[in-house]
Amino acid sequence: MSNSDFSGHNDLALQGGLKSEGGLMVAAISGIALLFSGYSLWETSLKSSDLQIFVPPIIYYSSPYNNSNFEMIQIPVTIVNEGAQTGTALHFDLEVTDPRTKQTKRFYSAEFGVWSMERTRQRAYTGFAPISLQGHSSRAESVLFYTRGAEEKPVQLIHEAGTYQFKLTLVEAEGGSRSWLSNLLGSSEPPSITFERALPFYDARSFQEGTIFMHSPDWAASSGRSPIVAPATGAPNEQTAP
Repeated sequence: MSNSDFSGHNDLALQGGLKSEGGLMVAAISGIALLFSGYSLWETSLKSSDLQIFVPPIIYYSSPYNNSNFEMIQIPVTIVNEGAQTGTALHFDLEVTDPRTKQTKRFYSAEFGVWSMERTRQRAYTGFAPISLQGHSSRAESVLFYTRGAEEKPVQLIHEAGTYQFKLTLVEAEGGSRSWLSNLLGSSEPPSITFERALPFYDARSFQEGTIFMHSPDWAASSGRSPIVAPATGAPNEQTAP
């Protein structure tokens, strides 16, 4: 075989190699583009509602009635839906604990508004209603929390200056269809947030018309979201590891 024949074979082999590398590069670029396209579709259309709640540094407290277990806590709440599908907050549950006595009292989301005795006498508040949030949207409301029933104890939980512990839980409606990927990733527990707020002083005369503010120890806002719970993979009678 002549030198020209070897040269021709080498050229063909080189061209074949270049074509193979070019094909692999095109395939890789196409795969990356497909991944980005799938991620964009997930974020903009398929991702289930993902509600996150924020509480500012300042909230407000009042205990205006004598011989009553009624206490009012006003919390400005911001809800952010970081998912693509609509999410609905049915209501909020609030638990407040006095770390000195270890007593806990429960409250429910009763109304929207800014508390004062004048507004209370005029019934100037709006009753709490479920909050619906479209995907990638947010909403801020001032929520008034009232003692959950006459049987709730202690009669007055917040009665002296100091720091109190709060747990705020958002109860979300179970509606719509979850995507197969959302089911694969696992379900979400209710969004909740734990935080502390300090009462700088206690003076019952403040409740005759208004409230006393409570602030976070570091004067910073607080946030919380839905933790993801991985789907169980064991048999029905087996317990999965936490």
